[in-house]
Amino acid sequence: NGTIAKLLVSEGDTVTVGQAVIEISLGKHEASQPAETQPAPQAVEEPKGGEPSQDSESQTETKSLSRKEPTMQSAPSKPAAPAADAKGPVSAYKGSRAERREKMTRMRLRTAERLKQSQNTAAFLTTFNEVDMSKVMDFRAQNKDDVLQKHGVKLGFMGPVARASALALKQIPAINASIENGDTIVFRDYIDLSVAVATPKGLVTPVLRNMERLSVVGIERGIADLGKKARDGKLTMDDLAGGSFTISNSGIWGSLFGTPIINMPQTAVLGIYGIQQRPVAVNGQVEIRP
Repeated sequence: NGTIAKLLVSEGDTVTVGQAVIEISLGKHEASQPAETQPAPQAVEEPKGGEPSQDSESQTETKSLSRKEPTMQSAPSKPAAPAADAKGPVSAYKGSRAERREKMTRMRLRTAERLKQSQNTAAFLTTFNEVDMSKVMDFRAQNKDDVLQKHGVKLGFMGPVARASALALKQIPAINASIENGDTIVFRDYIDLSVAVATPKGLVTPVLRNMERLSVVGIERGIADLGKKARDGKLTMDDLAGGSFTISNSGIWGSLFGTPIINMPQTAVLGIYGIQQRPVAVNGQVEIRP
C-alpha cells in the first residue's frame, strides 16, 4: 500500500511509454503523514491613523464626483450639438470578439498527425462514379420493417455498400493490400473494414473484422455496435487496431462529392455521398432515378 506523494506531469501533458508520472510513498508511517498545507493568507491590516486605503480613496472620489455632477448639470452651457442624422451609418454589431483556446485531446492530435502523414506519404488518385441506387432503395423499403422486427437492426445503406465492397475487394485483392517496408506488398485473404465515425472527441475509425463473412444485416449490426461504442467512449485499442479498407460516409451531412484521405497503411478509401433524384437516360427515355 502507498500514497501518491507527487504528480510529475500536469493535466494535458504528452507522456511517452515508460515515463514516470507519479511518485508513491510506501509504508504506514509515510502514508499517515499529513499532507503539506499552505498557510492561510493573513488578513490585510486596515490603514492606521488618517491614511485612507485605496478603497476609501475610491469611495471618496466617487462621492466627490457624485456631489459635483448636479453642479455641472445646473451650470449654463452652450446649446447641445444637433443629433446625428438617423439615416447616417450606424454600427449595428454588438457581438463578442472574445477568443478561447483549448488543448487538443490526445485522440484528436493523433488523428491529425496520421492524416497529415498520409497526405505527405501516399500518392493520391481520386475517381468519381455515380451509382443508380433505385434497386437498393427498393430493397431497403421492402425489408427494413422485417429486419428491424426480426433482428433489431435498422437497415440503412452502409450494409449494402459494404457488402458490395467486400465482393469487389475479393476480385481485386490489390485494393485490400498494403505496402510493407517500402518494397513488399502484403495481400490479405480477409477484409477488416475501418468505419469512420465522428464523435465529440474527434474522428475515429473502429474496425469490423472479417467483413467478407458477414451478411448485409450482420454488417449493419456490427457497424451500429461500433458506432455506439465510439459515441459512448468505450472503444478499446483492439477495436481501433488494424483495418485493411475504409468506408467514409459523408452523405449523412448532405455532401455530394469529396476527396477522403487514405488511412495509412491501407491502399484505398471509399467515400459515399448524398443520394439525389436526377433525370437520366434509361433505354432511350428520360427517367428520374436516385
